[in-house]
Amino acid sequence: MTETLIELATRLAAVSSHEDETAAGDEIEAWLCAETDADVRRDEVGNVIARNGAGERSLALVGHHDVVAPADEQVTDDGNYIVEACDGRLYGRGTADMKGAVAAAMLAFRDIDVAGTSSERTSSDDASLPGELVFASFVGEEVGGVGARHAIDEGFSPDYAIVGEGSTGYSSPGVTDVAVAHKGRRGSTITAHGSAAHASEPDAGENAIYRATDAVSLIRTLEAPTVEVAGESLEGSVVVTEIDGGTAMNVVPDRCDVTVDERTVPGERAAIERLEDLEGVEWTVDQDLPPMRCGDEAFAGGVLQTADSVQSGSPEFVTKPHATDAGWLAAAGTECVICGPAEPGEAHTADESVSVAVLERCYRIYRGAAENWLG
Repeated sequence: MTETLIELATRLAAVSSHEDETAAGDEIEAWLCAETDADVRRDEVGNVIARNGAGERSLALVGHHDVVAPADEQVTDDGNYIVEACDGRLYGRGTADMKGAVAAAMLAFRDIDVAGTSSERTSSDDASLPGELVFASFVGEEVGGVGARHAIDEGFSPDYAIVGEGSTGYSSPGVTDVAVAHKGRRGSTITAHGSAAHASEPDAGENAIYRATDAVSLIRTLEAPTVEVAGESLEGSVVVTEIDGGTAMNVVPDRCDVTVDERTVPGERAAIERLEDLEGVEWTVDQDLPPMRCGDEAFAGGVLQTADSVQSGSPEFVTKPHATDAGWLAAAGTECVICGPAEPGEAHTADESVSVAVLERCYRIYRGAAENWLG
């Protein structure tokens, strides 16, 4: 299995998918059609979704096949990505985030047959899984969950999902944990409007920068919420990150824009809407990535138990600081956990890499958790 996993992860990771995910989706779709008897569909935005079995309970193994832009040294002359195996790791753009996990999920999906029983069980095992197993690889995760949002709008609604984003190394080095919550992100723009005048007669105008600084002062008084999850404090934050205003040294500015980065937590938000009470101030939400919190203790516990059974370390329930597609799925009613091979610092770098041993571990977690939960 290890050789197959390395070959598939390498094959997927080599395909360019930071500007156009089509070719990577082609690879995933073709493999699923060739290697499984599943119902494999490609939707109009490029998501690949495959389904096996049927029943009252459904569980999805979820990933994404888009990546962030590679560094120059990660790209071949023909535009594909350089992927190298060295010392038990795969190096290359997307190996950690998250085509390695996608490959592990694809193999796990394949190795539970259409009837729902493991293909390695003997014919005497009468243990068909009564639920539906789903595999989904989305486009556009790195740019706000474009693919996940489209799939949800079109009716994608599994009861449960294991999202293969990184969860290794959170409790202890090398241990693959189960993340049961993560922060969201709300990015917004404060636009302060004024009226221009010559700077020698400032009272003839209305200074937009002054109005913007009033808004910034209000932002600094806001209390960001904190929630307790899995014995950890998941802390929100509100930070002014950019400011742009004025046209010349001697002109009272009529406009000033301020960018705000807010990290949200499940259940509560900072009261940024108070900005709308300020005269001449407009507040626009540019991006709102939802947080996630798993509300089904039995499901999360089952995944944790499986994770504990396939590694020597002791995995724990943890939280993640980053938004993922699990937020969109959770907002739509799917109970989600996150379990994947990447460790903090392994993704989005010029030397991005992932451990082959941990990829293999994730394959066993995905397969075991699906068999146990749907069985």
